Amino acid sequence: MATHILAIDTATEACSVALWRDGEIFTQFAVSPREHTQKILPMVEQCLIDAHLDLPHIDVLAFGRGPGSFTGVRIAVSIAQGLAFGANLPMIGISSLLTMAQGAYRQLGAKKVLVAIDARMGEIYSACYELKPDGFWQGAESEAVLKPEQFLAKINGLSGQWAIAGTGWSAYPILRTTNLNLLESGISLPDAQDMLLLALPEWQQGKTVDAEEAQPVYLRNEVSWKKLPGR
Repeated sequence: MATHILAIDTATEACSVALWRDGEIFTQFAVSPREHTQKILPMVEQCLIDAHLDLPHIDVLAFGRGPGSFTGVRIAVSIAQGLAFGANLPMIGISSLLTMAQGAYRQLGAKKVLVAIDARMGEIYSACYELKPDGFWQGAESEAVLKPEQFLAKINGLSGQWAIAGTGWSAYPILRTTNLNLLESGISLPDAQDMLLLALPEWQQGKTVDAEEAQPVYLRNEVSWKKLPGR
């Protein structure tokens, strides 16, 4: 049976759309801060045109649920919900951090990946992932917002060679002082094409949500916001 998956991500400075048509991938990607709302729908339309499909032909809509910029994550969820409501599509939320781990695997075949995104306020969104023999990533429970020093202490408890992905490594050079053997992946931002292979098994196992149930994941809790003046 044919499978068609549409993926949308605007959680960071990157804005991307990808479409899976029976194993063939069509993509649109741009780094365009503050232009996501203008670019995302034309990118969706272009992917559909390239794949010779219409929105009602899509089986499931995957979206970048975060973490990332608050505005970017909200845009991804709201645009995806609008499309899903219009075409009566189920939805799958995919972690922005896990998407980058999948990108490192696509680029390098890396099965151990450290992800760190600059979260501003002197913090990073971070995670440690390992690809298991069954083809699934382990490490969702490691996703957290941390001070760079906290993440450094955490990864110093690991061993071996790890690929790195995300903007956090350039924003906070202290992370590179780890005793681990770090491998550059070239992945600094999430790309919707990497969401497709993460969404496919979820779809096959029926792990979807209705559009009204789609939720963003910010990681940052109220404690972090108390650091802001006047909050």
